Amino acid sequence: MEKFINHIQLSYLGLLPFLGCVAWPLMFGSNSVNLEFFTFYSIGILAFMAGNLWHAGEQSYSRAIKAVATVIPIPFLSFLPTQWMLVWLAASFWLVLLFEKASPQWQSYHVDYQKMRFVLTSVVFVCHILVIGISLYPK
Repeated sequence: MEKFINHIQLSYLGLLPFLGCVAWPLMFGSNSVNLEFFTFYSIGILAFMAGNLWHAGEQSYSRAIKAVATVIPIPFLSFLPTQWMLVWLAASFWLVLLFEKASPQWQSYHVDYQKMRFVLTSVVFVCHILVIGISLYPK
């Protein structure tokens, strides 16, 4: 457990901006800055999580593709409405978790880390759904 305690604490702290971007428009009204911050933060965290799948020299070609599959479409999605980008990001967090669970390293991770990954993915997904709703119905 001690091996993962810092990862778990930092991961839960990483939820604060997601939760703040959901709470902000509920308290102060929706605005484009909040939506942009949420989107960019989500892209950054997704890229970080997908990067964790990258095990140079230790992976097959298909695992290397999985490591970049969720992030590659993002520049192209930027031409679509923001809500579409947020839908992709929400789904991608689940894909990254599924890819991570399918990796051989998953079994060596502490059960608390595995639980934390599911909880974080669930909360981030719900935050995306709420922000999509807030962006569609800003008032």
